[in-house]
Amino acid sequence: MNKNLALTGMMGAGKSTIGRTLSKKLLMQFSDIDKIIENKLEMSIHKIFEEKGEPYFRKLEEKITIEEVKKKNIVISLGGGAFMNPRIRKNILLHCKSFWLDLSIELIEKRLTKSNKRPLLNKRDIKTTLEKIYKERKRTYVVANHRINCDQLSTNLITSKIIKLYADS
Repeated sequence: MNKNLALTGMMGAGKSTIGRTLSKKLLMQFSDIDKIIENKLEMSIHKIFEEKGEPYFRKLEEKITIEEVKKKNIVISLGGGAFMNPRIRKNILLHCKSFWLDLSIELIEKRLTKSNKRPLLNKRDIKTTLEKIYKERKRTYVVANHRINCDQLSTNLITSKIIKLYADS
């Protein structure tokens, strides 16, 4: 049986969109970790960060992600910072084929400029904040089994590329 499939990368890279598409095409379940957390607590990620703090969120994210990873036949969309957690990363690398959806800071900035849902973004200088987060995380994202440069690719092309790599590996 194939391993599960996990998507990692920066906020706004398209993990949820690509994950939903992959799950339909591969006839697998879909798990969006941020959505599970929001539904469980009945509040947005932004509100969770605001009211309960990032450490609370990260602890819950770890628990839920590890539970999801142990399921079978599932595509998992990780939160942008989840792969930084060594326990999450270890479980993903053990039980999943992982894909880093790499998107340029410029394109992420365009996607996120109108969003109020991103708790780690400083609204006054989104680009500088994104560059800082990306610089910190790319050394860890690169540990994923595959890197997909998404800059010039449509959802369909990204999905096709992942399906081919997933089937071949």
